Amino acid sequence: MPSPQFKPTARSEVLLVEDNPGDIRLLQEAFKEAGLTWNLSIARDGEHAMAFLHHEGIYAASPRPALILLDLKLPRKDGPEVLADIKREKVLRNIPVVILSSSTNPDDVSRAYDLHANCYLAKPGDIESIMRLGRLIDGFWLRFAVLAN
Repeated sequence: MPSPQFKPTARSEVLLVEDNPGDIRLLQEAFKEAGLTWNLSIARDGEHAMAFLHHEGIYAASPRPALILLDLKLPRKDGPEVLADIKREKVLRNIPVVILSSSTNPDDVSRAYDLHANCYLAKPGDIESIMRLGRLIDGFWLRFAVLAN
């Protein structure tokens, strides 16, 4: 049975919280090359991520993301602080948060899950692996998982 045709919807809204310009560009290129139809918004630090999620200041018209890709090592407010804030707030806690980090330190992984991360993924270093990872994220979180509003 063929899979249904995917059309961009609110489920295609993804917030990437990442401070490294090289990683941002690599992820954007890989996701584009993979044919992903996400509306990918970028927050370059933890404070901007929270402003985006609260629709504050320049983010007043920001969309509600269906998924958050969150790096751990961020300036101003680090990833674990952002994760804790998101999971503490009733209006935000249902948004799945996928940690996308270059760290595979068991302490980082444990801490993320203790703070209720929905998933922890090690950031691949090459474009082919990122494309594959993007397709897997898209397939699971944005096409098949039943998400709360």
